Formats: sequence, structure tokens, C-alpha cells
Amino acid sequence: MKNNPVIVFPKKQTAEIQNREIKQPGSGELLVKNHKSLISIGTEMTAFSGDYPAGSVWETFFPYPFDAGYATVGEVIGVGEGVDKSWLGKRVGTMAPHCRYAVVSTEDVRIVHRAEISYEEAVFYIIAQIVMRGIRMSKVGWGDTAVVFGMGLLGHFAACFCRLSGAKPVFAVDTADFRLDLMPDDKSLLKINPLKSDLLEDVKIHTAGRMADIVFEVTGSAKLIPDEFKVLHEQGRFVMMSSPRDKTDFDFHDLCNRPSHTIIGAHNFSHPKFATYENPWTAVRHCELFFDLVTDGELDVKRMISHRVEYKNAPEVYYQLLKDRSQYMGIIIDWENAE
Repeated sequence: MKNNPVIVFPKKQTAEIQNREIKQPGSGELLVKNHKSLISIGTEMTAFSGDYPAGSVWETFFPYPFDAGYATVGEVIGVGEGVDKSWLGKRVGTMAPHCRYAVVSTEDVRIVHRAEISYEEAVFYIIAQIVMRGIRMSKVGWGDTAVVFGMGLLGHFAACFCRLSGAKPVFAVDTADFRLDLMPDDKSLLKINPLKSDLLEDVKIHTAGRMADIVFEVTGSAKLIPDEFKVLHEQGRFVMMSSPRDKTDFDFHDLCNRPSHTIIGAHNFSHPKFATYENPWTAVRHCELFFDLVTDGELDVKRMISHRVEYKNAPEVYYQLLKDRSQYMGIIIDWENAE
């Protein structure tokens, strides 16, 4: 019986719901009944738009037809051979696509270990996990000045985590006031729209001329990257957290060698697979920390939710995002009535 709706991009700039058979878990696998999923405005829209160079890694990652999405949360309702039945009933996060039922490996799930956290809050776990890796690699610390370019979900988390790490001040930079307004009220979190304010002058004033210690690139716009180095002092750190789809013209002498900047690539896949005493911060450990921060009231993710949509209406969202994504932030798909 086909009763598992899945959101699919069958071809470029086309989204639809396909109804599929519910698969049964095999050895080492779980069957998860999803309650919520989160649309990634960056990665998913790259896949949906098809706007990337031919022969690029993007083309390899997103062959059509493509099952959309990679952030879901739900409840384990079935286990495969060799899997302990204690998994049944556990709330978990998975990187399954947008769907009602997903079969996933026990190694790939994240247990939502805090009972107090809602599915709506927990579904942000994968975005938070990605950013936490970049924060670790940046070595941001107490008293550092950080500038975060791009206040989408990744940038929002980056600015918040910088403050939780003791950075002061932190500049949240975006050309959309809507996104800036979603940021927490914090005197050390400075919201800057560069279309309305002189960013270089603002950074200079608030750092007594010292300029920024760290820049986080989270816009995903290749053409903006060279100018983002201007806010750094000499020997500053530039953290590449976004995944631009185009190439950047970059003068390595003027922008890197002469000022002796450090450029750090920070991708989610660079998480260590195994915890050690020297580096315990695996993806699993970061997710545990995220759930603790939300449950303990140190991180408010509900303010990041801009839209809630029923799964039947989700395909239309992609067409709206293709026209203008500036008024969107956290878009949660509700699967609770998908039976």
C-alpha cells in the first residue's frame, strides 16, 4: 500500500509529492515516523533551482529526480534485525528527506534526549550541528569580535553561538531587515544592514579601531567574499561556513598573504567520527549540546520559525522561495496528518 508521501524534485525547478510504499527496516536499521521536517533555504534551493556550473560537485550531489530535504524528527516505530527493541518509542532526528516514514541506520540518527524539547525545536538540530562545527574550528573565544555575514538559519545560529562563546561584540550583517529583526535582543549583538549603514565604520567604532578578529561567511554569495575580508585586522580568521555555487575571484596576495589571514573551511562532514579527550566534539556530542541549550533556555529557536506548512502545501513553498527568499527563515513542514 502506497501511503508514504515524499517531496521530490523530479526535474529542475519542479517540486511535487510522490506517494511510495513504506519500507521495512533491515539489519541495523530503524523505521521512523516523522512529525516535522525543516526546509534548508540554502542547500535545497540550490538543488531545486539547478543553478550551478555543469560538471560541478553540485551536479553530482543533486541528480534529478532528487528527494528533497535532510532535516527530520520523529518517533521510532519499528526496528530491523539485530536492533534492540529499546529503540522503539525514542524520539530521533535523521537526515532523511522530507517524508512521513523513513528507514535509517541506527548510526545516523540523533537521539532527542531531553523530553521537554518539542519536535518543532528539535528539527533545527542539523543546522545547529553544522554551525557548531564551524564555531569550534574558528576558535572564537571570550572578548573576540566576530562579524557574521548572512542572517539565514546558519548565520543566525553562528551569531548566537559566538555570543554564547563569549564573543563581544558580534556583528550580524544582512540586507534583509526581516532577518535582522528575528535576532535576539542583546546589546552586544549588533544588527547591521549594509545598505543603510557603513559597516566598516561601525566595526571600527565598536572595536576602538582594532577591527574584527573573526569573520564568518554564511551568505553563500561568491561575489561578496572578497569584500568581507575588509573588516578583519591583520592576522584575522576567515571562516568559510557557506557553500557558494559559483567561483570567486580572489587575490591571495592582497587578501590573504600580505595581511597573514587564516582561511578556515568548516563543513559539517569534517566532524570527527570518534570522540577523543583532545577532541570530544563529534556531531552526536554537538547535537546533545544543542538539545541542552534549547531545553535550558539558553537558545531560543522558536523565534527563528517564519512559516509552518502542511506537507500537502510544501511544494508551493519552493516556487515562492525561488522568487524571493528574503522574507523566509525557518520553514517547518508538518507531517502529523499524513496518513
